[in-house]
Amino acid sequence: MTESAGARILSWISKENEVKQQIRQILVLVVSLGWGALASSQQVPIVQMPRPPEDVKIETVNVAPGIYMLVGRGGNIGLTVGADGAAIIDDQFADMVPKIRSAVALLSEKPVHFVINTHLHGDHTGGNDAFGAAGAVIIAHDNVRRFLGSDQVNPSNNQAIPARAREALPVITFADTATLHFNDDDLEFTHLPNAHTATDIIVRFRKANVLHMGDCFTGGFPFIDGNTGGTFDGLIAGQEKVLAVVDDNTKIIRGHGPLGNKAELQAYHDMLVVVRDRIAKLVKAGKTQEQVVEARPTKEFEEKYGGGSFDAAQWIGRAYVDQKVAVGNRRLRK
Repeated sequence: MTESAGARILSWISKENEVKQQIRQILVLVVSLGWGALASSQQVPIVQMPRPPEDVKIETVNVAPGIYMLVGRGGNIGLTVGADGAAIIDDQFADMVPKIRSAVALLSEKPVHFVINTHLHGDHTGGNDAFGAAGAVIIAHDNVRRFLGSDQVNPSNNQAIPARAREALPVITFADTATLHFNDDDLEFTHLPNAHTATDIIVRFRKANVLHMGDCFTGGFPFIDGNTGGTFDGLIAGQEKVLAVVDDNTKIIRGHGPLGNKAELQAYHDMLVVVRDRIAKLVKAGKTQEQVVEARPTKEFEEKYGGGSFDAAQWIGRAYVDQKVAVGNRRLRK
């Protein structure tokens, strides 16, 4: 075989593989949008989706009949499927949407009708653009729409985050509480003020006794986003509000980490109270941020909640700034 003939064959194989890959992507889109939508007279918006990371898979965890937790890249997703269709709580990053749709399609023939955002962060709202453009109704707290609709700053690296597209914004918002009656259950939304952020809600499946807490309960030390109204005291208060309404049989979907329960939430809350009180005491004593970091108020909890990537100086430093403001506010109120 001549060199030119071999090159032509390799080129043909490459093009054939590219066509196969495009066909697979089209089939995934068809399944995720639902055959009925494509067969109707209404036009379905076609969204050019980014290629999902090849090495990330969606793990589906059965939480209760018709209720699942989807674990991938970003915040844990709550999923309900049933006679009314499918609804998801949070939608990870934009490049995970094809995989999220594929995971949903394995459990429901209908597309995602509702997307509920537990808060504003991009690892929980990244898929809003695609799901919103495809017709899903996005529900969130009033502040989520306000923050996503305006330019923000990433609290981790201080880089600018431009306002999100119109399709990514919640179209139904509320201030304190709301309820979605869906798939023979009552999904009760409750705002937790100034907790992880100023945008947090919890989602309770009243009949199934399942709760999604977003990043107000995670598997590690919490990230308290002071740039968007989050506070240490508010996070603890929010957890106390939740602990008052759950029982030993409640299954709790964390924002990140494994499926949880009341005992684990209680332990997490108690740890935060100890750490918060230690930092507040040091602040009242006039200690500097460096001295508080050096005192290591998190030391006996770091193995369980810190992991190998725990940055004590960064986390304790943020908590110090938070408590310095809180202590000052308490003094003003006296």
